[in-house]
Amino acid sequence: MGEEGRRMRIGELSARTGVSVRSLRYYEQRGLLTATRTTGAQRLYPEDAVDRVHLLRRLFDGGLSSETIAALLPCVDTPSGDITVRTLEVMRRERKRIDAQIAALLTTRDHLDALMAGAAAHLARQRDDALVPTA
Repeated sequence: MGEEGRRMRIGELSARTGVSVRSLRYYEQRGLLTATRTTGAQRLYPEDAVDRVHLLRRLFDGGLSSETIAALLPCVDTPSGDITVRTLEVMRRERKRIDAQIAALLTTRDHLDALMAGAAAHLARQRDDALVPTA
């Protein structure tokens, strides 16, 4: 069987993606990932499920909900056919939300940099004071 027709069980998909079996089952339950079933009801995933799971992880890590991801997946699966005005608006809204998160994180990083600089200066003063001989 060629690589295109190769199927893997849920444990292999989990190992290859670093995503728990429980999460993979959740993705399937939410319609984000599809599997075929053996006669023994074991899930079998196509080779391209690895890329799909990586995409899902990036979207979840970006703070998108499973409902939002489900709304966007038709654009991934059939980019020219299922794009709607509503889907585009969802994408714009999520991008705006992510931009706000990035701005907040950059501000927090700047504050942390200032705190670190102050802490480093304090430690340097303590070290310098310890080197001064007492009379």
